[in-house]
Amino acid sequence: MKLEKSGNMTFFESYMGEIKTRRSEFFKKVNSIIDWRWLERELDKVYKKGQSVDGRPSYPSIVLFKMLLIEMWYDMSDVECEDFVKDSVSARIFLDLEINQPIPDHSTISRFRSELVRKKAYDRLLRKINKQLEHHGAKVKKGKTIVDASVTISPYAPKGKTTYEIAEDRNEDDRTDENSDLEDTSYKLIEKTQPGVDTDARWLKKSNKLMYGYKQSIAVDENGMIDAVCTSSANVNDGKLLSVLLSFLPSSRKKEILGDKGYKIPQNDELLKMGNIKNRIMFKSYRNRSLTHWQQAFNKIISHYRYVVERTFGSIKRWFNGGVARYKGLAKVHAQHVLQAIAYNLKRAVSLI
Repeated sequence: MKLEKSGNMTFFESYMGEIKTRRSEFFKKVNSIIDWRWLERELDKVYKKGQSVDGRPSYPSIVLFKMLLIEMWYDMSDVECEDFVKDSVSARIFLDLEINQPIPDHSTISRFRSELVRKKAYDRLLRKINKQLEHHGAKVKKGKTIVDASVTISPYAPKGKTTYEIAEDRNEDDRTDENSDLEDTSYKLIEKTQPGVDTDARWLKKSNKLMYGYKQSIAVDENGMIDAVCTSSANVNDGKLLSVLLSFLPSSRKKEILGDKGYKIPQNDELLKMGNIKNRIMFKSYRNRSLTHWQQAFNKIISHYRYVVERTFGSIKRWFNGGVARYKGLAKVHAQHVLQAIAYNLKRAVSLI
């Protein structure tokens, strides 16, 4: 049955406007913050709408993108998201779909996500959304940028007793100053890859625990809102990813960089100096050289700011089951990381504005 409209709002939408749930209020606030039409223009540059197999026009790109966000916010698969939207009136209103309109199925959502991966669109979408959050005051446009990294475990690890080359995370205290910048990033499986294994992931030893997966490096503002995301295999040293993070940052966010001692390598000191960026990376000691009292005091000051980025990682893991790879392959896991960053920024923005 076709619902009668009163102006631009159906009777059902008007009725639902009187019912307030945490979910519906969250969706309303997100819709009030973001100009989706502006974002849809960006999406349409990389996702060309055509005809579906039965001849109907394909779904608007913004509907599919919002469904990807719903998946992140509520830790759903494509199939679960499809069923959720079918049953949830508040989700339909968020998607701007009438009660009698068909819902994109799980295969359509999957193809859309893969197309954005293929076109490398996620990082641009994060920047576009951040600009709108800056306009509303939820993001800091200028100020300190804090960087840190976390491991994302892949469930597609090799099985059985096989010998592997393994990187050890942040073992800088056992190295000399001369070899601290020479960490190899070419750790590979020694034996033939097993079927079903994610061959882009790598082994890492951290706190005497073996992990197989990826490393997610992020840059956040003083509110913990994410500016940029970089993804690598787990064995890559944190310090080598700073230059990539900087390449994703807008110029206004490159004035002052804070980081822990994992980023303290000569290349980064030179990189920040050449870019006229204030270097607030913590000092680290070596076997043949301990920290001065001044360096210890400096580290203590910087550590007071690092809780912000640690809170961001903790929230992503708690809210979205972050820290576990949903997909195989570096490009798809990076897309997951960036989409989690967008979902996190929007969820935090609702409470900040």
